[in-house]
Amino acid sequence: MEEIMTTRTAAGIDVGAIPEALAERAQWICWRAEARGGKQTKVPVDPSTGGFASTTDDGTWADLESALACASTDAADGIGFVFTAVDPFVGVDLDDCRDPETGAALWPAEQIIDRLDSFTEVSPSGTGYHVILEGDLPRGRNRRGSVEMYDQARFFTVTADHVEGAPRSVRARQDALEAVHAEYVAIDERPDRSTEIDAGSDTDSGSPPSLDLEDEELLERARAAKNGEKFERLWRGSTQGYASGSEADMALCYLLAFWTGRDRTRIDRLFRESGLMREKWDDVHYADGSTYGEKTVERAIANTTDIYEPPRAETDSTEGHERSTDTGHQTRARPDSSTEEAASTRAAYLAEKNQLLRTRVSALETDLERKGERLAELEEENQALRDVLRASDARIRQLEHRLGDQRNSSQESPPVWERIRTFTGRKGE
Repeated sequence: MEEIMTTRTAAGIDVGAIPEALAERAQWICWRAEARGGKQTKVPVDPSTGGFASTTDDGTWADLESALACASTDAADGIGFVFTAVDPFVGVDLDDCRDPETGAALWPAEQIIDRLDSFTEVSPSGTGYHVILEGDLPRGRNRRGSVEMYDQARFFTVTADHVEGAPRSVRARQDALEAVHAEYVAIDERPDRSTEIDAGSDTDSGSPPSLDLEDEELLERARAAKNGEKFERLWRGSTQGYASGSEADMALCYLLAFWTGRDRTRIDRLFRESGLMREKWDDVHYADGSTYGEKTVERAIANTTDIYEPPRAETDSTEGHERSTDTGHQTRARPDSSTEEAASTRAAYLAEKNQLLRTRVSALETDLERKGERLAELEEENQALRDVLRASDARIRQLEHRLGDQRNSSQESPPVWERIRTFTGRKGE
């Protein structure tokens, strides 16, 4: 049965279009658009304070009424719903698959919306959709291309711009969720590289396309390289030699960035197959909504300058030796494949080691700064205690002085019994 609809609006949102299953939960935040790195991003906002909200800190969430009130001010541009590990909801984000002018759904949005058959709204940009349903998100990857699925530590902006024909309630759709996940997210076929490069979404501008090698062959080459033993340890999930699991994650991503040609999608896919993969990879750790894994891959790509290039096929049987030309000049031979591979892996090792050292130095500097701040706080607390102690000492001296005066006064006055006898005329009896 569909919820009874109302016509109340707040912050430009049709409140009645929000499913009751979501409205009744205190998992609401706000968001505001900010330009970061030349791009617009939606920063989560605490409805109670107007400060930053976190999708992993329920102390920064509120009920729907509070979120709507905040969104009605200049502190925020809209409201959002946080997905948690304890609620039954899954959000399916369909990006860039709606014509904002005609409102027509583009592939694969129409097919997915029909199959999921649950509450669906238009995204704030007008170029995508949000589908919210009840279910358990299948294990494995949760995003591919324009389709993303989340069930915790993320928030959806909520417009309540309901899509006509879709249910107005959040429905339990486990079978449909698994089918859509298997068909659009978990498929193993590698995407068309030319499309990705043209779109500029999976590789950095100016970087070469991913190596035309299957994953297993690429991994075998990585294992056979000079630093292959370290690669294998990291791949198996060992963090030995690293101060934290995060440093080990970064180290593996540096190696994967080298071997994949800085292919963002492939690095993410391979990391998820490694022994280092854990839930933290998909946790949102940044105010712009980025996950820990996304930022780790982004940093690895940004700091990897050398990439692996497979040796070119030997086309001249005399290559590998110096040979004379008809004019008598000497032509230096190209290095053999093993030399090229050794040089490449050595460069990758040094670049990765250098970045690890930079990361470690940065962490130490941050730790030192925090300790300095803590020391300053302790000094302030110490000074405050000294002030309290001085005030207490002064008070004690006042009390001692007053007590001394009272003692002197009692010694100077005759005893009470003597005064009574004097008064009654019986003194000396």
